[in-house]
Amino acid sequence: MTHGFNRRSLMLGAAALPVAGVAISPAWAQQATITGAGATFPRPVYERWAQAARDPVGITLNYQSIGSGGGINQITARTVDFGASDAPLAQAQLTERKLLQFPTVLGSVVLSANLPGVDDNALRLTPEIIADIFFGRIARWNDPRIVELNRDLRLPNLPVSPAYRADGSGTTFIFSTYLSRVSPEWRAGPGAGTAISWPAGNGARGNEGVSNIIRNTPGAIGYIENAYAVVNRMTTTQIRNKSGAFVKPETPQFLAAAAAADWSVPNFAADTIDLSGPTVWPITSPTYILLPIDPPADKVAASRNTMRFFDWAYRSGSDIARRLEYIPLPDATHAMVRAAWTANVKDPSGRPVWTPGAA
Repeated sequence: MTHGFNRRSLMLGAAALPVAGVAISPAWAQQATITGAGATFPRPVYERWAQAARDPVGITLNYQSIGSGGGINQITARTVDFGASDAPLAQAQLTERKLLQFPTVLGSVVLSANLPGVDDNALRLTPEIIADIFFGRIARWNDPRIVELNRDLRLPNLPVSPAYRADGSGTTFIFSTYLSRVSPEWRAGPGAGTAISWPAGNGARGNEGVSNIIRNTPGAIGYIENAYAVVNRMTTTQIRNKSGAFVKPETPQFLAAAAAADWSVPNFAADTIDLSGPTVWPITSPTYILLPIDPPADKVAASRNTMRFFDWAYRSGSDIARRLEYIPLPDATHAMVRAAWTANVKDPSGRPVWTPGAA
C-alpha cells in the first residue's frame, strides 16, 4: 500500500497527543481547567486546540475520548463541564436534559481497507456495494461486482472482513445514516443509530479500535473518521456520490459538502450526508458540544470558560482544523452559536453566562 505524502504528513504530530487529555505542567498549574468527554471523532482537533490555547486563553482542557454515547451520559449526569457527540440530539432530548447543542467543525467518515497491492484511494466502491459488504453479502475482494468497477486494479482473493464500532458512537451514527440513505433495505433493517446490530463483521471500541482491526487484518474494511486514517497512514477508498461521480476523501470534497449544507436549521443540526454535487464527499457531518443551560453557582466559571475556549477555537483554530483535515464552520455559523450562548446559558440569577465581546 502507498500513501499520498502531502495529505498523510499533515497529521504526524497529532499521533503523539495523549488520549485522556492534555497534561498540565507546573507553568500552567494555576490556569482554569475544563473537563469534557465524548466523541472520538473530533479528539485530534480538540486536543490540538487545547495545546494551542493554553497560553493565550489561560484554560487547560482535559478531554476524555470515550465515544458519543458516553459523552451524552456524562453531561446528562453533570460529571463533566461539557459533552461531545457526533449524533445531534433532538430538541425534546435537549429540553429534557437542559442542554444547548452547538457544532464545532465538520468531520468526514471514510472507508479504509487493508488490501495488499492496492494503492491509497485507488479502490472504487458504489453505495450498493458498500451496503452489501456490511450486510455480509460479498465474500471475497475479487467478487465480479468489485472487479467490474476496478478493472485497472489487481484485487486480492481475500475474504471481505467488515469492521465496525462496538461502542455507542457518533461515527456509527454518521455511517449508518449514510447506509440508510443509499439503501432502502438497510433503512428497513439495521437502520441508523449510535449503536446498531451489525449483520456481519467484527467490532471494536473507538476509531482507534476499528483502525487497529483494519491495520492488522488483510482483507478488512471499516469506517473511521478521516483524521484517524490520516494519522495512521491508512489506505482509503473512493465512493460514488449522489451525483454519480467517484470522489476521493480529500479537503476540496469535504468543503463542497460544507458549502452544500443548510446551517440555519434548529439546534444547528445541519444535514451533510449524501448531498448532491459533482465533487461532494457523501459521508460528512458536524460534530457537537453539549453544554448545560443552567449551570449552578459553582459551575458558572467552568461554563463560561468552556465558551471562552470554543470562542477561541472559532476565532483562531481554523488553520489547525484544516491541517487536521477537518472543515471549519462558516463565520456566520460561529456568530449564530455565540448568540445562542448569550440567549440560552444563564447563571442562577438568570443573567447570561456569556455576553457579546466576552474574552
